[in-house]
Amino acid sequence: MRSRRNLYASLIAIFVIAAVWIGLGLVVNNSYYQLMFTLVPIWAVLGLSWNLLSGYTGLVSFGHAAFFGLGAYTVTIALVQYDITPWLGIPLGMIVGTLAGVVIGYPTFRLRGHYFALSMLAYPMALLYVFVWLGYQEVSLPMKREAPAYFMQFADYRVYIALAVGLLVVSLLISLAIERSRFGLSLVAIKQNEPAAEAAGIDTLAWKMRAIMLSGALAAAAGGLYAVVQLLVTPDSVFGMLTSAQALIVALFGGVGTLWGPLIGSAILIPLSETLQANLGDKIPGIQGVVYGIAIILVVVLAPEGIFWRVRDWVRRPRAVGLGQVDPIAPPLAAAAPEPVPPQRQPILIVANLSKSFGGLRAVADASFAVGDGEILGIIGPNGAGKTTLFNLLNGFLPPNSGSVTFAGRELIGLKPNRICRLGIGRTFQVVRAFARLSVLDNVVIGAYGKTVSEAEAVAAATAALAQVGLTGRAGALAGSLTNKELRLMELARALAGQPRLLLMDEPLAGLASHEIEDMLEVIRALATQGTTVVIIEHTMRAMVRLAERFIVLDHGAILASGQPGEIVKDESVIEAYLGKKWAAIRARG
Repeated sequence: MRSRRNLYASLIAIFVIAAVWIGLGLVVNNSYYQLMFTLVPIWAVLGLSWNLLSGYTGLVSFGHAAFFGLGAYTVTIALVQYDITPWLGIPLGMIVGTLAGVVIGYPTFRLRGHYFALSMLAYPMALLYVFVWLGYQEVSLPMKREAPAYFMQFADYRVYIALAVGLLVVSLLISLAIERSRFGLSLVAIKQNEPAAEAAGIDTLAWKMRAIMLSGALAAAAGGLYAVVQLLVTPDSVFGMLTSAQALIVALFGGVGTLWGPLIGSAILIPLSETLQANLGDKIPGIQGVVYGIAIILVVVLAPEGIFWRVRDWVRRPRAVGLGQVDPIAPPLAAAAPEPVPPQRQPILIVANLSKSFGGLRAVADASFAVGDGEILGIIGPNGAGKTTLFNLLNGFLPPNSGSVTFAGRELIGLKPNRICRLGIGRTFQVVRAFARLSVLDNVVIGAYGKTVSEAEAVAAATAALAQVGLTGRAGALAGSLTNKELRLMELARALAGQPRLLLMDEPLAGLASHEIEDMLEVIRALATQGTTVVIIEHTMRAMVRLAERFIVLDHGAILASGQPGEIVKDESVIEAYLGKKWAAIRARG
């Protein structure tokens, strides 16, 4: 988690930078350079707004000019037509930007990858033509000499520098607060592995909607102040491709997903592009676009994540995180002596006639079974039998074609994975889905968000979960530095942090050495003795026959057999379909 020391350092840096920038602006007398000192913070705010959405969630937006332009035109039209001061027009523009975030985000977040990026590009293009059609091709802000301060019109341009820096400080403080909250951690989780975030109980759509609403508000504020400073608004200047490009490029150049990246990018690129435009614009039309194009090429080739990350990695000299700095891995909690299995368990999960097809392939075919409360149930079968598809149906990643799934009396069909997680079903994956750039503790804290209110509660739940699996000593290490065993234990801890009643484990023993398998089995047995129901997919049969109380065998999506391990390993149909002749020979030798 983030230290208080880092918080104080960031706060001091924000106010020192603000004071230095205002101080430099005060000694500049040239009006052109005063304008440049004003534009740098404005474009930095636009970059920060882009960063809140795209930098933290990984969803690349080519359309932030839509929010910027709406803010600019809201302030302009409010002043020109209704005589509303920009002091009120800018907040009004932020409201418009927030609402635009809702209108744009809800349908667009259904798209992924380049489809999302291209759809975002369409919004400012459409708005550009809408405002041209409405007759706002070129709108000048009227001079209000009777009350210039009231209408945010100052003879001394340095006042605008202070206003722009003030907006930048507010934006930086908002970004800093988000970075240190569950808001920011949830967005980073979405960026690094959205399915894992959903499975951990994070409502990814809700968090993305909050991000685009706040992003739209900040971009609109930047657009509103830009209109006041320039005194002239045209559709091309605020909705144009270059505006969206600047939002993206200042963040990309400085460092994506960081507090300081947009400020670094703006401080370097805006003065450079404006100076070249002033001196060479008449000879080389579009010189600003050339600057931004070169900036993108340099970043992609030399520092794909931006200047901030490259400098930070150079200063810290990349090394294995946590080695020699954390305690040895604590042994997992020992399992209590197994209690006699009751003859009949109350079913906690009931699956009835569940089916799923992909085109002509039937992945799950009319599956029906029940899982008893506190049971360890093994799901086995050959590759392609439909085991992982079954898990995806149980926790909401896939909708079934037919059938029902009832958990603790509640129908699950139609619910999102995050909702199913909060109802009490945890999930680990066949291929570990870690948030590699977060610490082990932060990875597990994300799993606790669905069942906790405060950050302190989430940290406490995560710490307890790490103790359950024996990873307390690695809490401060980056997830990307862990071994395969540690990654699987961390993912299990993340699922446990959500306090599940039922745990779905997809091949948790994959890639483990024999002694590591024994450690994992002890952890799973301990969970069962503490009352957690476990459904586990696994191919390591020697371990499974010692762990599971009951097996369900899948073959071509259908349930081939069900029963106690001793019965299943002797079933001729199971031997033929899955276990094979080698297992039969071992059984024959006794």
